[in-house]
Amino acid sequence: MFILFNEEKQLKPIKVWLDSIDDLDSECLRQAINLSNLPFIHKWVALMPDTHSGFGMPIGGVIACEGVVIPNGVGVDIGCGMAFIDTNIHKSELTETEYKNLVGQIMRDVPTGFKHHKNKQASRVLREAEKGSFFRQNKELYEEIERGYFQIGTLGGGNHFIEIQEDEKGFISIMVHSGSRNFGYKIAHYYNGLAKELNKKWNFKVPVEFDLAYLPTDSVEGMEYIEWMKLALDFALENREKMMNVVKDKLYRQLPHIEFTNEVNAHHNYASLEKHYGKEVWVHRKGAISAEGGRLGIIPGAMGSYSYIVEGLGNPESFNSCSHGAGRKMSRAQALKEFSVEKTMLDLKELGIILGKNKKSDVSDESRWAYKDIEFVIQQELDLIKPIKKLRTLCVIKG
Repeated sequence: MFILFNEEKQLKPIKVWLDSIDDLDSECLRQAINLSNLPFIHKWVALMPDTHSGFGMPIGGVIACEGVVIPNGVGVDIGCGMAFIDTNIHKSELTETEYKNLVGQIMRDVPTGFKHHKNKQASRVLREAEKGSFFRQNKELYEEIERGYFQIGTLGGGNHFIEIQEDEKGFISIMVHSGSRNFGYKIAHYYNGLAKELNKKWNFKVPVEFDLAYLPTDSVEGMEYIEWMKLALDFALENREKMMNVVKDKLYRQLPHIEFTNEVNAHHNYASLEKHYGKEVWVHRKGAISAEGGRLGIIPGAMGSYSYIVEGLGNPESFNSCSHGAGRKMSRAQALKEFSVEKTMLDLKELGIILGKNKKSDVSDESRWAYKDIEFVIQQELDLIKPIKKLRTLCVIKG
């Protein structure tokens, strides 16, 4: 970890869990400096080793704010995160044909990409939200609750995935990466737009070009955002849970003696009220996970790479946080330009990985070469986490 602090250009330091400034892309650095100049930042800005530029705030960024929430500090996919579960099944108990059939069965029950369910799905989170009067007050967003019933239990596209993995002893595990889908996006978009309007009206001094419009937590709008954000977080948790249950059900039908253990389901795009260095602050983790002492966390690698289950060490300097993945080292457009479909597909074949994906033409935007080396990322944050399980991809389903 190194510290960036030019007192002529920054109000607060930036702590970066990498070797040097050369490991940061220029846009990520610019956004981090913008964060360091926000008047309500508590202590410092923290950048995890998977950090890269995002909208307003870098992905892999962690900030603690006094009395405000920043919609772009949470991100447009509110509650995006990971779910994981172990099994007692050795990979040898299924044949290659059975793995391929399993992938096909999952894809028939879990819509991917922009697809939603054709029929309304059950959702305890949305049903509970409809009971009270609070969410009804926002007519524009309340309409999204009805649409959410068709989105729950869907994967999405981009870097979202369902994987069947093996640990170092060859035992199978399941990993799911997804978030709050279009439901969460609409909430994020609405409140980021509202924050921009109000910041202009209230003459707040954060420059518009920072793209970091914020809402005071004691304002009506700030309190509304927090409640809608929490709803999207709960929706994202249930979304991953439903997809995990589909995979568990498919495996159980083939292997009735299967047992599931060590389940984890956690966000990496959210804000939460926590106490750090003696103050109650709103910690924004955008592409970062909680790494409190003893807490299990999931750090996935790129498609065809390795993933890790880790235990948090509770390092206060990172506000008890760590990376959420490997982190991109090139844009999707650049990856598509540099790596052909054939090269990426051949790579997966040579690694023995079964791919489930309806549209193959954009497969290279998620090529493992477009991401940082997961081993490098893990080594940079051994003061934040302790690796406890290493996992390799057997099958991957992508949007």
